[in-house]
Amino acid sequence: MFAEKQCKLAIMKTLIAKTQYALTAYDLQTLLALVRGATLAEAARRLGADASTVFRSVQRIEKSLGQRLFERSRLGYLPTEPMQGLVPHAERIEAELEAARASAQHPHEGVAGRVRLTTTDAVLRGLVLPSLKPLLAQHPLLQLDLRTGNELASLSRRDADLALRATRKPPDHLVGRKLGTVRFVLCGLKAQAKALSAGKKPSALDALAGFDWIAPDEALPEHPSVLWRRKQLPKVTPRHYADGIVAVTDAIKAGLGVGIVPVFMLAGEPALVPLGGTLEGCESDLWLLAHAESRHLRRIAVVYDHFAASVRLA
Repeated sequence: MFAEKQCKLAIMKTLIAKTQYALTAYDLQTLLALVRGATLAEAARRLGADASTVFRSVQRIEKSLGQRLFERSRLGYLPTEPMQGLVPHAERIEAELEAARASAQHPHEGVAGRVRLTTTDAVLRGLVLPSLKPLLAQHPLLQLDLRTGNELASLSRRDADLALRATRKPPDHLVGRKLGTVRFVLCGLKAQAKALSAGKKPSALDALAGFDWIAPDEALPEHPSVLWRRKQLPKVTPRHYADGIVAVTDAIKAGLGVGIVPVFMLAGEPALVPLGGTLEGCESDLWLLAHAESRHLRRIAVVYDHFAASVRLA
């Protein structure tokens, strides 16, 4: 690790010594945006500029340094070894500038700026949104960019600042805190609960197999609810599929069948009726994650600490 850092430092020193070109903070910001975005259009979006401006800036920097910093390919702009050596320096400068801006704020003004959170639809609806009013009341200048999806957005490329994810093994390069265990329960409406209690099936599992099932689609093949159903009820084929747990929940409320949802969603969904207790062997861990180099920035730290305190599972 030490040798690698020394090598990267040597690359940067060689670039500057060889060309005598003084890289500016704006140069590094532009290069970093292209590393993270991989395309001129995405880099421009991150910088609030246009693609042609980014293109001309990168050309000027490469010409001044006498080095090619990106390889153009069908996949976009790929950073060369010299550019990879510049990335950690650019990130540290970025972090220092953000810290300086935060220090310049008066404490009574609260936190200002945008914090991007990536999470799942179920965690957003059941845990994040109900917790936000106190945070936003305390920091009226704070802006939140809330994104949902089944894939973990890259915190390393700064596609997001924070992540709230249910996972058994969070990425090693991220720092974070386990907020508890996500447990699941099979739910339906009152009609299904009544039918289940009046049924004469020899076992609860046999009775459950008789319902129409709603399940996540092929985008979530490793979801705990999918794995549990395949193990415990291998002969059950869901009648309906949905593209996320919130969609499963909405389909249950619409009376389309039964489905497995996180226990934490029940508080905000009074129409759902548990058809038994929590499912044994059907669980995951909820993690709050951040990038090590941006975790300490004031705007991110405030939101991180808020979720760590307000979003707790048993």
